[in-house]
Amino acid sequence: MTNTAVITGASQGLGAALARALAGAGWNLVIDARTGKDLEVVAGELGRLTTVVAIAGDVVDDDHRAELAEAASKLGGADLLVNNASTLGGSPPPALADFPLPALLDTFEVNVLAPIALTQLLLPQLRLSGAGAVLNISSDAAVEAYEGWGGYGAAKAALDHASAVLAKEEPGLRVWSVDPGDLRTRLQQQAFPGEDISDRPLPEKVVPWFVKLLDERPASGRYVAR
Repeated sequence: MTNTAVITGASQGLGAALARALAGAGWNLVIDARTGKDLEVVAGELGRLTTVVAIAGDVVDDDHRAELAEAASKLGGADLLVNNASTLGGSPPPALADFPLPALLDTFEVNVLAPIALTQLLLPQLRLSGAGAVLNISSDAAVEAYEGWGGYGAAKAALDHASAVLAKEEPGLRVWSVDPGDLRTRLQQQAFPGEDISDRPLPEKVVPWFVKLLDERPASGRYVAR
C-alpha cells in the first residue's frame, strides 16, 4: 500500500522540498499553503509523479484542517503529518516590548495551536498506520535566546514541548521535532528584510537528512538536521 503524507506550508521552501522528495519516493500527498497560485505550481509538478491533493487555505481555519484530514482519509489514511506551516509575526520579527498582541496571537495560532489541532484530527488515521509519524518543524530559536525572536521562539518552544508530551501519550507513533537549521527560504528573508541570505543553504540540502529520518525511524524526540 502506498504511504500518504500531509504536509502544511508546501508551496515553497522546506515544505515544497520535502514534498518533492516524498513524491519521488512514491508517496501520495495532501499539501496545503495560504498562497494558492504557488501551491498550484508545486501540485502540477508533483502530480506527474504521484497522487497529489492540493488544498489552499490557512491552517488556523477549522474547516480547512477538516478538509486536509478528509483528503488524507480518501487516500487510505495518513501515515505522516508534517507540520511545517509557520509565521514570524512580523518582518523583521518585532521585539517583545513592541510585539502587537494580535500578531503574537497569530504567531501562536499558526505555530502551535494549528499543528496540535491538525494532529488531533489525523491521530485516528496515524494510529492505524503501521508507521504513523508526526514531524513538527522547529527552530534553534526554540532553545536559544535571540533578540527579536521572542514570539516565534516561544511558539516553537511550545511546539517542541507539545511534541514531547504527545510522544509520551502516543507510544505507538513516532513524534519528531526537528530544527532544520537556517535555510534560504522566504521565511528567512522575511526575518532579515533587505539582507543577503545567499550564504544559507537551500532547503534541498537538508532533505536527505529528513529522508534518512523517515527511513530509519529513530526514537521520538527533538533533533537537529545536519
